[in-house]
Amino acid sequence: MKSNIFITGFSGSGKTTIGQVVARRLGWRFVDIDVDIVRVAGKPISAIFEHEGEPRFRQLESECLAAACEGDQQVVSTGGGIVMDERNRKLMERNGAIICLEARPETIYERLQGRGMQRSGAVVRPMLEASDPLARIRSLKTERQFNYTLARWTVHTDSLTHAQAAEEVMRGWNIINEQAKTESNWEGDDLAAIVRTSSGDYPLWVGWGIMDELGERVKQTMQPPSVAYIITDEGIYGQARRAQSSLEIAGIPAHIFIMPSGEQNKTLETVQLIYKWLAARKAERGHLVLAVGGGVVGDLAGFVAATYLRGIPFAQVPTSLLAMMDASIGGKTAVDLPEGKNLVGAFYQPKFVLSDVQALRNLPQRQLASGWAEAIKHGLILDEELLATFERQREPAQALERDIATDIIRRSVAIKANIVSQDEKETLGIRVLLNYGHTIGHAIEAATGYGTFLHGEAVSVGMMGAAYIGEAMGMMTPDMVERQRAVLESFDLPLSCGDVDIDAISEAMRSDKKTSGKAIRWVLLDGIGNAVTRNDVPAELVQQTLRRLAQ
Repeated sequence: MKSNIFITGFSGSGKTTIGQVVARRLGWRFVDIDVDIVRVAGKPISAIFEHEGEPRFRQLESECLAAACEGDQQVVSTGGGIVMDERNRKLMERNGAIICLEARPETIYERLQGRGMQRSGAVVRPMLEASDPLARIRSLKTERQFNYTLARWTVHTDSLTHAQAAEEVMRGWNIINEQAKTESNWEGDDLAAIVRTSSGDYPLWVGWGIMDELGERVKQTMQPPSVAYIITDEGIYGQARRAQSSLEIAGIPAHIFIMPSGEQNKTLETVQLIYKWLAARKAERGHLVLAVGGGVVGDLAGFVAATYLRGIPFAQVPTSLLAMMDASIGGKTAVDLPEGKNLVGAFYQPKFVLSDVQALRNLPQRQLASGWAEAIKHGLILDEELLATFERQREPAQALERDIATDIIRRSVAIKANIVSQDEKETLGIRVLLNYGHTIGHAIEAATGYGTFLHGEAVSVGMMGAAYIGEAMGMMTPDMVERQRAVLESFDLPLSCGDVDIDAISEAMRSDKKTSGKAIRWVLLDGIGNAVTRNDVPAELVQQTLRRLAQ
């Protein structure tokens, strides 16, 4: 990889000033893409927009970026929208590291106001010209936010001086270089993504028939443990034995704990049984807990690993589509209480996630559909092209045709990996977007005792509820709601919950972890592919929506 740093971020995040500081400290050349555009065009950016339009500006932007990528040892300040073109992003990734400068919309507005929204007589960004600039900043930033999360490193500049932000950029650059040495061992066709967290990075492998490589992947990823403890359930025992065999061929003795299947067993009582099992085998901190199974197994095994001996290494081998798409990624571990789902838990990241798509062939169609719900959700909230892929490739996806199904799953898990990397512990308002459909979905599961609906089925109903709310609040058009309905229905997912106690659903929602004070933080769509959070959904609209779902 070339020694280039590409600094991205919204206008007002400090790309030019901070980039110049970084370049001086490294002794590198500084390149400002905006300056290059003005030089090539022979006119200010505002004039390009006015006389030739945004498409011409974007063309010049890409050309100047390509020219900059010919160089080495450069700090390159890019335009705020450059990452919206995947070709630009891929070009930067091939020629250096992308580091994003973040700031809240209010901070950006104050900074741009401080410049009088002008710089040397030219508007800083013509796209920010509006009667309500702050609202325009919020809208544009929301539109671009997911692409910003794809950066290798992010610096939040709101409370930093230019010098401090430059230090953080340089620290990120050094960490990226160190990571590159480790990640070279993870590369391969089945590497879907790398999750970057405060406790270390880890690979997500998605491939066909890769279960038998498990033992070697353990040795490749971490200090080989002297013993592994596989936690699985009754329905996955065959896959657990296959995992055990691969570990033992690699020289790692492995024991298996078999728990009863089903969400109703994701309890503290089951956790205590596993604690006793590990204690009887004298499990140590250097040993490995390996979850082989669906989301229930992964959640529970992760919680055990996070808490036994104050934490022992943990890895995920999801065997359900739902677990591959959702539960295995991001380090959320938990058990349920009678009062609600996942109320006792911890953030505890695995050492790796290995998903063998071939293992899905024996799953019932209902379980597969439940998994596709989470993948469809990823398209709805952040990637309209992925949603279009589900619409075009429904039959081969449902039939688990090797190449198509594997590719779709890789693309979907990469979306979640990138969000988790940006907002590991759900503190920045980004990771919460993954909860689209979950407020109502979790409540339906709790109200029905976790035995009537599979998780993805409940989330499908929840997504329809969120769409109805979004339509009533003017955020979704009827055509958008119909598009969501049609794709969910085509994957055999439910659109309503039938005769379920609405009062019980409402009570469960009040216990939801996304509730702040008395207000539920709803994840809604402001159009397909653009998820946002809202705290102002009227209570009567919620009740009206629940009644509609219960019809």
